[in-house]
Amino acid sequence: MNIKNLILWIGLILNPVNGRSQNFPVLKHYDQNHLYRIALPIGGIGTGTVSLSGKGELRDWEIMNRPAKNFSGGQMGNGVPFFSIYVQEKNGKKYIKGLMGSLDAIDYQDKEGRPVDNHGIPRFSHASFDATYPFGQVNLSDDNMPVDVTLKAYNPLIPTDASSSGIPIAILKYEVRNKTDQPIEASVCGLMRNFIGNDGSKTRMDWKGDQVPIGAKHNQNVFRKSAGVQGIFMYSDSVPHTSEAWGTMALTTNSDQQVSYRRSSRSNDWENALLDFWDDFSADGILTDKDQLTDHDPQASLAVKATIPAHKSREITFYITWHFPNRFAWSSEVVGNYYATQYKDAWDVLDKTVDKLPALENKTLEFVAAFVESDLPTVVKEAALFNLSTLRSQTVFRIKDGTMMGWEGCMDNYGSCQGSCTHVWNYEQATGFLFGDLAQTMRRTEFGPATDPTGFMSFRVGLPLETKAQSIKAAAADGQMGTIMRMYRDWQLSGNQDLLKELYPSIKRTMQFAWLPGGWDGNKDGVMEGCQHNTMDVEYYGPNPQMQIWYLGALRAMEEMAKAMKENAVASDCHRLYEQGRKFTDEKLFNGEYYEQIVQTAFSEDQVLKATVASGKVYTSDPPYQLGKGCLVDQLIGQYMAHVYGLGYLVDRDHVQTALQSIMKYNLRSTMLDHFNNMRSYALGDEAALLMASYPRGGRPKIPFPYFSEVMTGFEYTAAIGMLYEGQIDQGLTCISNIRDRYDGLKRSPFDEAECGHHYARAMTSWGATLALTGFHYSAIAKSMEFKAQEGQFFWSNGYAYGQVKMKKSGSGWVTELTVLKGDLQLESFRLDQAVKLFPAGKVIKEHQSLTIEI
Repeated sequence: MNIKNLILWIGLILNPVNGRSQNFPVLKHYDQNHLYRIALPIGGIGTGTVSLSGKGELRDWEIMNRPAKNFSGGQMGNGVPFFSIYVQEKNGKKYIKGLMGSLDAIDYQDKEGRPVDNHGIPRFSHASFDATYPFGQVNLSDDNMPVDVTLKAYNPLIPTDASSSGIPIAILKYEVRNKTDQPIEASVCGLMRNFIGNDGSKTRMDWKGDQVPIGAKHNQNVFRKSAGVQGIFMYSDSVPHTSEAWGTMALTTNSDQQVSYRRSSRSNDWENALLDFWDDFSADGILTDKDQLTDHDPQASLAVKATIPAHKSREITFYITWHFPNRFAWSSEVVGNYYATQYKDAWDVLDKTVDKLPALENKTLEFVAAFVESDLPTVVKEAALFNLSTLRSQTVFRIKDGTMMGWEGCMDNYGSCQGSCTHVWNYEQATGFLFGDLAQTMRRTEFGPATDPTGFMSFRVGLPLETKAQSIKAAAADGQMGTIMRMYRDWQLSGNQDLLKELYPSIKRTMQFAWLPGGWDGNKDGVMEGCQHNTMDVEYYGPNPQMQIWYLGALRAMEEMAKAMKENAVASDCHRLYEQGRKFTDEKLFNGEYYEQIVQTAFSEDQVLKATVASGKVYTSDPPYQLGKGCLVDQLIGQYMAHVYGLGYLVDRDHVQTALQSIMKYNLRSTMLDHFNNMRSYALGDEAALLMASYPRGGRPKIPFPYFSEVMTGFEYTAAIGMLYEGQIDQGLTCISNIRDRYDGLKRSPFDEAECGHHYARAMTSWGATLALTGFHYSAIAKSMEFKAQEGQFFWSNGYAYGQVKMKKSGSGWVTELTVLKGDLQLESFRLDQAVKLFPAGKVIKEHQSLTIEI
């Protein structure tokens, strides 16, 4: 699809055809039997989200600076936010239903008749869900209703533009289709309580023994209008202004049709607030205002009524915005939210955003269309795109100065594993290749306040950065080496020489830290023999492939950065160590089938550098929690990253290919029915998965590393993408398909790949599959771009610009059309496999421009 056709395609989506606006693009369809677990997060990067369920409910209101799984926004039962529709036919017959699909039978039973939220609301009999993240569509139909409804929900997501992708807003578009031969009156209404102060984390026990969320106090609702928008603004003067849950919210519409509203309701004693609303709305679809505040969390409602001609559609749009400035994260002090510095309150979000939304939606559609149109396997696009939702979850936040921070994941009510953990965040590729400026803020943190003068880097950074960055006094071997590699990546992708110059002294020290006496490579021979804390949350003693190949990658990255800084002695030293380490790894760790660990069994405490021990205990003999002779799913993580970053083979290519074949041979389980696992289960029953480790040659340690019998998607992706890079395409795609089959909407949410918590950061390594299959590399230093020579059309992004490339064979050569959809691209060379086209004078391709290249 060329640039003109792409723009035309987007125009068809945005503009009504025959009275009906087109649906958003669809990558994955979920039928009625695969909706139960779907929860698509809607919100910006670092703003929090509310999630759209597969049936149209709004759930998991995680907008108040903390995770809030299963928190429905206010009172439980029939008092949580929902949207409903009133329809009146020309003959006077009326209909009213909640804009939600029917309940599942599994939810029917309950101790006292309140099995799930909004259980008593009439619903549409049939629902399905279509997704192309960030777009989610709920399709509602019912033979007994004169209308079908599609809810189209999203928040802008535009690679390279963190500001436009970081707006605290949920956009809900209800497309109502008149199925009859006569015009109808239809009214769509949103209802939500002002639950400011109540984030789901504080509860009281009611008379039944249930924990009921609390925190709202004398909250206020007011009706407001401003240019292009009107609705209910929610605030509280009584909730402490220092609380995480203090802030503002708004429920609004941009409609020019008949708008009505209620600022309150009857008191909710015996759940009469809902009855009061229902009686009002079901009478004529027009709300009668009530302003007397009877509850601490007064119920607000906003309705839009319109006439819809026969067999036509009308789209009614609502916005939910929020503003909660007091983020603490893992600090005892407020560290704030960057987004809260951009807006005064939830209404200011509307004032600064609504006029821009058509352009933001257009740009989001342009990105999604370009990505979906790529000639890549659907499952690869699904894994890469849907896991971007983690960037919008409470896993990720931006402190007041804009620095991006992250948990490893999210528990139900609190972040999981603090500190932008280096040994987890090493894996993900989405930030670097889509939001390069955000990735740079993480490098500035890691090589800035998180690193001391000796080169020790706290693998979990403390907050506030100014006073507590190094409060956790431990370094992770894989975390520190991988961060050096990520620094190389971000320097190459950005071309930011100033960043390298600024951080280089610290980068060099973090490399030299490995060579301190008692450290990871205390004898400086290119081999990590020391005590190595790592992402398995234990210390490995002795050389092992996981740490060792990370180390080799860091040495290569350091060598290249040292050359750029004209520190030739440092570069030469790193190259020497790399060659020695590479030789040892292939000769001593490769057993003919895969790489294994040589466990060091004799240490004395004074031989171990204290900062390398995170567990607090040094094992002087026979250390537990080792890999040993196991075939580790993740043994080639450093090699995978070297491929992504353009550093080439770190170890013998034949060994790499054989090791990947062994992982597939020994670690793949086509069913888990016969698998014993003493730890956490992320694959069950007849699901297929790659085990963390297997012991085909025996020799399993009595107490192996804790997760050996588990399955975790981030590690599975690592092996799978390694296979893709080595041309083992069917095997790699099988592994990725196995993962996504488990996240099928029924068993698990497609937008929540879990590890130690929901929305686990490591799973964003799935973006790497798009890089492997396209062979994409870009260096802003060399101004060079590279792809695998193959016919088709593919998406590319370097974190600062993105676009499409279309390759077509022409005789003995290739004709390539390179298009930039956002940003500018500087180019001095373009490579397809071994064929190169040089541009001695340089080329600059501007946004929405294309360059035809013949090779």
